[in-house]
Amino acid sequence: MANILYLVHRLPYPPNKGDKVRSYHLLKHLLRHHRVYLGTFIDDPEDDPHIATLQSLCADLHVSRLNPRRAKFRSLKALLTGEALTLRYYRDAPLKNWVDRTCRRRQIDIAVIFSSAMAQYVEHMPRLTTVIDFVDVDSAKWTQYAPRHRWPLSWVYRREGRLLLEYERRMAARAARSFFVTEKEASLFCSQAPECAVRVEAMGNGVDADYFSSDARRASPYATAELPVVFTGAMDYWPNIDAVTWFTAEVLPKLLQNRPQARFYIVGRSPSAEVQALASESIVVTGTVPDVRPYLQHAAVVVAPLRIARGIQNKILEAMSMSRPVIASTECAAAVDAVLGEELLTASNPEDYVAAISKMLDSPEIAAAVGKAARQRVTGCYSWDAHMTKIDRYLPVAKMEYA
Repeated sequence: MANILYLVHRLPYPPNKGDKVRSYHLLKHLLRHHRVYLGTFIDDPEDDPHIATLQSLCADLHVSRLNPRRAKFRSLKALLTGEALTLRYYRDAPLKNWVDRTCRRRQIDIAVIFSSAMAQYVEHMPRLTTVIDFVDVDSAKWTQYAPRHRWPLSWVYRREGRLLLEYERRMAARAARSFFVTEKEASLFCSQAPECAVRVEAMGNGVDADYFSSDARRASPYATAELPVVFTGAMDYWPNIDAVTWFTAEVLPKLLQNRPQARFYIVGRSPSAEVQALASESIVVTGTVPDVRPYLQHAAVVVAPLRIARGIQNKILEAMSMSRPVIASTECAAAVDAVLGEELLTASNPEDYVAAISKMLDSPEIAAAVGKAARQRVTGCYSWDAHMTKIDRYLPVAKMEYA
């Protein structure tokens, strides 16, 4: 049993948000055979009740509170210091002190870092073996944001992409192994950091197919006469905001022309003011829901029209696991190991979305067949256990204690 320092940028429980789903399942995997010391942030008061659960699982736990608004203001200092804004955003003295103290007193064998920003807490410990789960190439995300915003934000985002890539390269160069969520993300990083290529590989996402499964006893949240078209996700996340605003402006009006009973449901926590303003007779913004599964199970169709997407979207896997027909942007669909047109549908423009959605709404038997095939794909290829075991070969074998 090794002593593992696990650093995560957001409380990895409950697994109710894209990054938290992956960080939780990685934690769950590490806990099977190791002693875990978890350092993390909490940025949502709704997560407070779940701290006790993590305390019961981990050998030790440090949670620093992060106020997003204050953190954004604090990160602006990076414009004067030449650093990436992301590093300042997640910089916290109490967490650093806890990490230093834990490494000094607990004989930490290895640090597992989730997301590039958390690597700064072990950067000054060159002798500590480190494994980093970058998940996505975050620097590329910022670079993608730039052309979709006006100056000065466009300049800030380009700057962030450049500086964060420099930091990602530096951290990957000293890590024993670096993981990305797809082969495409891993290849992208290697093309930008060729010196790190020999220590980079993909470690895919999974889905809890037992949890995300249909249940005949689960009541529908929808009115009988409506045809619910559903999007799920954290609605304070800009790519999600961009996706639903684009969909409501470019796709929904065309869909409603021939199918007025269609209604677009935006299901997810923390909807921004921009998202809340979309609510209308044909658009429902739910905000936080106690359980997303009824909204998925009883959806006529699920859409993922993200125009900026990095890695695998958990929202797609979860909907597929619920046997729903999913229509995703070509960018999102490219990351999923599925037979396009049979297990996962794609669209690249408003007309494609309208055609695909209409086909699913008009032909329930075809929609059911796509959903069934999607479920089979997920259960066969997207087990969390199968993916997370990739990290085991880089953990201290000598101290492992298997039952």
